[in-house]
Amino acid sequence: MILPDYTGGSIVNLMSSIEQGMGSEFELYPAAPALPVSELQECDNIILLVVDGLGYDYLSTIGNGSHLHGHLKASLTSVCPSTTAAAVPTFLTGVAPQQHGFTGWFTWFREMGSILAVLPFQTRHGGCSLGQLGFTPGVLSDTGTTFHRIQARSNVVMPEHIALSEFNLAFHDGANIRSYKGMDNFFSVIKNSIGDNQERDYVYAYWPDFDGLAHSWGINSPNLAQHFAEFDAAFGRFVQLMQGTGTRIIVTADHGFIDVPSSGVVQMKDHPELADTMVMPLCGEQRFAYSYVHPGKIERFQQYVASELSHAMDIYSSSELIEQGWFGLGSPHPELESRVGHYAMVMKPGFKIRDRVLGEKPKRHIGVHGGVTPEEMYVPLIVVDC
Repeated sequence: MILPDYTGGSIVNLMSSIEQGMGSEFELYPAAPALPVSELQECDNIILLVVDGLGYDYLSTIGNGSHLHGHLKASLTSVCPSTTAAAVPTFLTGVAPQQHGFTGWFTWFREMGSILAVLPFQTRHGGCSLGQLGFTPGVLSDTGTTFHRIQARSNVVMPEHIALSEFNLAFHDGANIRSYKGMDNFFSVIKNSIGDNQERDYVYAYWPDFDGLAHSWGINSPNLAQHFAEFDAAFGRFVQLMQGTGTRIIVTADHGFIDVPSSGVVQMKDHPELADTMVMPLCGEQRFAYSYVHPGKIERFQQYVASELSHAMDIYSSSELIEQGWFGLGSPHPELESRVGHYAMVMKPGFKIRDRVLGEKPKRHIGVHGGVTPEEMYVPLIVVDC
C-alpha cells in the first residue's frame, strides 16, 4: 500500500513548487524538494504537461529508453484516490482533495441532493447537465485557482471536445483556454502559447489519450505501447523546437494503471445481501469505492465483507481516513466527510467493484486506477530545461 506523501513528495507539492516559483505566496502545502522553488524562479516560462495515466512504473519499464524517460528526475505520489477526478482539480487549484472536495468520478454531493459525475458535471442518472440548470462546479469546491495566484500570463491547452466544458470554464478562470485537435496540433498550440518573453508565461497542457487507450486495451497492450512511442517521438521534436526559449518543461501524470481481469470484477448485483445494507449506490471509483451504510446494518455490512469479500478488498472507516491524512493535510472541505461515505472499499491488486444504477450502460475497462498500489499511485516527474 502506497499513500500520498503530502509533506513534499506528491503532485500537490509539485504545484506548490510551481506556484511559489512563479511568484505566488500561497503555502498551504510545502514545495517539492525534487523541484526546488529557486530553480523555477530563474525560468522565463513554465510548461506543465499532464499525460493522463502515465505512471512511473510504465515509464520505467515499457518506456525505458524513451525521450521522456531520459529526462526523468524523480517519482511523485498522486493524491487519494489516484484518479483524474481528484488529481486534475489538484493541478488546477494547488490543493489536495482534503480542501477541493472532489473525491472520485461519482461523488455524492449532499448540497445538490444527487450523485454527480464530476468532470462532465452531470447527474449520474440520466446524464443531465448541471451547467444548463445554472450551477457551476466552483460552488462545490470553493477554492481558488493557481492561475489567479501566480504572477504570470496563463494559458490552458485542452482537447477541443472538453475545452469549454463547465468544469474547465470554472477551474481555468484566470487563464486563456486554447483548444487543440490531434497530437501535432497539441504541441503546436503549446509552443504558440509562449510569448515574446516580455512577460512570464505559464502553460498547463493536458493529454488524455494515453488514459483512454489504457482503459480500453490494458496497460501492457501493444496498442498503448504504439501510442506512447508516437507521443514520445512528438515530445522529442517539441523539446528541440523549444530550445533557447528560457522555458522549463515539467511532465507528470495524475495516476498510473493496473490491469484487472474479468475474473477480478466484483459485481454488486451478485451480492444482494451486501447491497441491502446500503442507502445508496456505491460512489467514488471502482478501485476505491465509498459505501453509505444504513446505521442499523453496519454490523451486517462488516460481517458480509469479512466473510465473502475479504479476498478482494479492505474496508476502512472514511472518517478515520480523513483523520489519518489520506486525502490531504490541514482543515478539510466542510463537505468532505459526506463525500467519502461511511466506509471506503479499498480494492486489492487484481480486483475492482462495480455498482450500476438503473439505465446505466456498463463499461468494460481492462486498465483501471484509483487504488493504492505502487503502479497506480506513483507518477513521474520529468523536467526539461530549454
